[in-house]
Amino acid sequence: MLPMDACWISFLMMAELKEMEKLEEPLFILENGDVYTNPTEVKMSQLILPCHANHRGELSTGQLLKWMDTTACLSAERHANCPCVTASVDDIDFEHTLSIGQVVNIKAKVNRAFNTSLEVGITIMCEDPLSGTQWKVCKAFATFVARGSGLGKNTSNNSIAEVQLKPVIPRTSEEQMEYSIAAERRRMRLHHLETIKDLVSSCTIQAESNFEESQSTVPAGMTRVESIELVLPPHANHQSNTFGGQIMAWMESVATISASRFCKGHPVLKSIDMFHFRGPSQVGDRISLKAIVNNAFKTSFEVGVCAEAYHQEDWERKTHINSAFLTFVMLNKDGELSTLPRIKPEPGDGERRYREASARKKIRLDRKYIISRKQTEVPLSVPWDPSNQVYLSYNNISALKMLAAKQNWVLNCTQNKAKLFTLEEGQFLSFKVEMSVSVNIKQVFMLLSDMSRRHEWDTHYHDPYLIALRSVSLPAAPPTEGLVRSEVLCAGFTLSEEEDTRTRITYYIQATPGVLPYITRDITGLSADLCKVFEACNKFLEQNKDMDKVVL
Repeated sequence: MLPMDACWISFLMMAELKEMEKLEEPLFILENGDVYTNPTEVKMSQLILPCHANHRGELSTGQLLKWMDTTACLSAERHANCPCVTASVDDIDFEHTLSIGQVVNIKAKVNRAFNTSLEVGITIMCEDPLSGTQWKVCKAFATFVARGSGLGKNTSNNSIAEVQLKPVIPRTSEEQMEYSIAAERRRMRLHHLETIKDLVSSCTIQAESNFEESQSTVPAGMTRVESIELVLPPHANHQSNTFGGQIMAWMESVATISASRFCKGHPVLKSIDMFHFRGPSQVGDRISLKAIVNNAFKTSFEVGVCAEAYHQEDWERKTHINSAFLTFVMLNKDGELSTLPRIKPEPGDGERRYREASARKKIRLDRKYIISRKQTEVPLSVPWDPSNQVYLSYNNISALKMLAAKQNWVLNCTQNKAKLFTLEEGQFLSFKVEMSVSVNIKQVFMLLSDMSRRHEWDTHYHDPYLIALRSVSLPAAPPTEGLVRSEVLCAGFTLSEEEDTRTRITYYIQATPGVLPYITRDITGLSADLCKVFEACNKFLEQNKDMDKVVL
């Protein structure tokens, strides 16, 4: 029902994840009386020693990535019952640095298994062993691919047998939520490169305008770093394949050197764009690592890193292992962000990387705007821009799945075939209307997807060609004094097949308090307008259930 071609995590999803971190979910008791424990959950605790830290006594991000990858791989293999290799790691934002003497607590569990790949959610917490205080460092999602056992190091990548994975069965509400949203994150990964290309070609991407005219310029070539690593047995797994975490650690190391050359100081890594592994490497291979600053903005800059493997069987042949993009900042002695010089890109590929860095920055800013907005701030809506249309689509899908996974819905009223449920959370009110119709699920989907016919059953829907399933802000409609802006945070349908010729339809909506006056009478049972709309929807579907397929 909603377009699915974008790539970011919704405000609602992140708000829910933060809420989960504060409130522990009640214990789930199995039928035999035992307390449920996720069978794929793996926990690792590591004391940060001087050998794990940099010259400032802070945990090396590369070391943290190695621990994360190891923990996630153990979780993946626990579900797959066979060796697994790292395929990708989603964007990571580091909220805090960690110091010598502190403890890193890493928890990983499989969220969902697809045909041959599975997603593992990773949560990293830092602990002060003296006070017992814990705080969140970051959350990440890694994708692993299952490989058949008994494969030697000389097996070519093309001949490796993939394993058909058993499905994950979510038990708790948190697991059900992660299971559902995992499908959207998978689409995000598959469309990541296309999204970057679309933004690069978009005229809405503009250069940073806050630089002073007299600011210095640094040639990108001066930040170039090249290094080579020999893959030894300690760097590889039980199949002699290089650990993904080890490669990420090497990439982080050369990126930090490149960043230091640019800012002439000690940079701080703030975020990493998606790691995507394109090929394997094994013990005996040489890993060539190249890093360069792609673009610099006012207070942050991006370093691009490329990893290639030269194979011991044929030194003339190389494999592109990975490309990653790391965002750094520079802090002054007072801990404040420093203003950075410009970067002068190299001709050709350097100019392309320069533009792509601007596209990735836009993605980060859009995502940060959604995630960092507080629910008490107004407006909550996202400023509309043609280039972020794809992000809003994924935002809507993730938010809708989040809302559908919530528990404790309260039945307010029943009107003929429609039931109205509500859910109060703080100042926000969510509601859903549910009914069952004697129409095939595919036909229901086609009929409800046809926006040109919505006015036939929804009297509140006046324009048959435009619909906003999440509020956006338009320059043409600025806030007006004396008027309260009401916003829909997410809305949409879910369809569930009950029988071959019967479908359950549920409509969800989550809105700000300004919408309450319009639906209070329905909630209190004094009016049945919403239920009447669904009755009309039911009638519309049954009258058209035998018509030919709708052309969208």
